Amino acid sequence: MEKRNIIVIGASTGGFEALKHLVALLPPDLDATLFIVWHMSPDVTGILPQVLNRQKTLLATNAVDSEPIVANRIYVAPPDRHLLLEQGVVRVTKGPKENRFRPAVDPLFRSAAYLYGPRVIGIVLSGALDDGTAGLWTIKNRGGLALVQEPAEAEVPAMPENALAAVAVDYRVSVADMAPLLVRLSAETVTQEREIAMEEQQKTAIETRIAAQDRGLEQGILGLGKPSPYACPDCHGVLLAITDGELVRYRCHTGHAYSTDSLLATLTEHVEDTLWSAIRGVEESILLLNNLGDHYAEKNQPKLAAVCFQKAKEAEGRAETVRQAVFTHEQLTTSRIRQQAAEESDA
Repeated sequence: MEKRNIIVIGASTGGFEALKHLVALLPPDLDATLFIVWHMSPDVTGILPQVLNRQKTLLATNAVDSEPIVANRIYVAPPDRHLLLEQGVVRVTKGPKENRFRPAVDPLFRSAAYLYGPRVIGIVLSGALDDGTAGLWTIKNRGGLALVQEPAEAEVPAMPENALAAVAVDYRVSVADMAPLLVRLSAETVTQEREIAMEEQQKTAIETRIAAQDRGLEQGILGLGKPSPYACPDCHGVLLAITDGELVRYRCHTGHAYSTDSLLATLTEHVEDTLWSAIRGVEESILLLNNLGDHYAEKNQPKLAAVCFQKAKEAEGRAETVRQAVFTHEQLTTSRIRQQAAEESDA
């Protein structure tokens, strides 16, 4: 009989302290293996294992590609690399970014669920947006257990809140209560594998191989969903809409993946960049028109000069309109939308 001894953890902003606290409370003889993805900049030093080792519980290391999976160990995704699970080994890859991150939480969760099914315990800790939600859905769909940090306790509650909104989470607990819960759950035996539809098996396999750096087109990525009206913010390819139960997410044919939340945040962020670019273009035209006007005035061509100065004045009005659009533009996330809806309901 196998046990629930594959524990995968995803965290982002605010997750550093939560991870330290959780590991400090775990017993040194925990009969399980932990795999951690914590969002970080690609050019930082991977110091998380050093910090976790100061807690003097389980040994933590930055994962090395193709190294064997050992019990009673913590494997951490290194900077700018996805962490995946294969049969008996870990993979460390530079596959396409998911939800704007590498490492991302969803590839780890997805690969663990694909291989280990009900043996997997998935945990979402503090963080912004919703990386980990789709992966946690896959874990739950394959008979694993889904845990989230109590959002009221999380420094940034969006990741736990989004997971709760989309997944039938088994446990919603504080980090302090999570450690003894993991001790109990990891000692439980798994009685049987859940029957998974062939289409769902193939979808998970394809996405796991894409994260492992295989070419999406060769793997059959175009069969994962229907073309959407949205372009990939990374490569501008058409995004396919992929459905997990009631959850909709997106992936382009080169492999970049977005949740609805991360796509909304990225698109509305790019709107501001585009508006500033428009202002720059208009203001450059104003400068050139005024220079032309001065040139024609010096050449004693007052009518041409007057038209240039008039066109520059009209362009100034357009630039101001766009500038006001920048100042009133709002970068959106689903968490902000839910918050505004709650505020309107209270009002």
